[in-house]
Amino acid sequence: MTEPMDPLVAEIHELRRSRNAVILAHYYVDGEVQDVADFVGDSLQLSQAAQKTQADVIVFAGVHFMAETAKILNPTRKVVLPDLSAGCSLAEGCPADRFAAFVAKHPDHYVLSYINCSAGVKAVSDCIVTSSNAEKIVRSVPEGKPILFAPDRNLGAYLSKKTGRDMLLWRGSCIVHETFSERKIIALKTRHPDAEIIAHPECEPSLLAMASYIGSTSALLSYTERSPSKTFIVATETGILHQMQKRSPEKEFIPAPPEGNCHCNDCPFMKKNTLEAVRDALRDLTPEITLDEDLRVKALRPIERMLELSAG
Repeated sequence: MTEPMDPLVAEIHELRRSRNAVILAHYYVDGEVQDVADFVGDSLQLSQAAQKTQADVIVFAGVHFMAETAKILNPTRKVVLPDLSAGCSLAEGCPADRFAAFVAKHPDHYVLSYINCSAGVKAVSDCIVTSSNAEKIVRSVPEGKPILFAPDRNLGAYLSKKTGRDMLLWRGSCIVHETFSERKIIALKTRHPDAEIIAHPECEPSLLAMASYIGSTSALLSYTERSPSKTFIVATETGILHQMQKRSPEKEFIPAPPEGNCHCNDCPFMKKNTLEAVRDALRDLTPEITLDEDLRVKALRPIERMLELSAG
């Protein structure tokens, strides 16, 4: 006998139908929110998925820069973010005015910005990258052209090492990916000698050196499906473990521990996306993400350049 649907989940389904809405959920939000979404994935992938729908409303269960990207790519849709205070340490650590001034001091540099940034930062960039396509795009920049990379210094350092390109780095970082404890991971590996350590490239270099596989969130998920290993120590935000367990229920996934006795490996911004907040966003169609059209168009160009380069 099928269990009755949770009343809150049922309300979300009804509101989605009546609003002609699509719900997007990033891999890092809580599993119960992922389970009510139409699409679960990385930020750009989700915005692109929304483009292919006929929805009038996009509810983006993620963080502010992701909802902005959805609006950049879907200007005629209403885009709402369940909690307007769901920010990002990378985006907030790279204010658009300060970044524009930094870029102006280095006019000869080709500006590559990780998608985890505001629309204002995208607008003064030559090209956007994701953790999936960044290496390919860095390699596409002519050898003699200096590169300025923002906002994640760890991803930038990883790409510099991989490609051999010396890059001028903005000194930003992700509060989650900088929190993992090398000492505790070594202890975990001792207790689970057969476990593979897998990591997102936003992690610090010392942790990446311990990993048998490094990749974007989607790449990590795919890797755990095809790897013969049965146990994984996962160095990225814990929300992805929900999808890993769904895809490979016979395997064990251990979240890489933070240095302190805290839940610092959970992104506090992503966890603001509760089922109640999703319901309220569908019901009230707020908080809505709006962008000045001139800014939107300027931010769109480097995204389109990225798509051209990554497809080539």
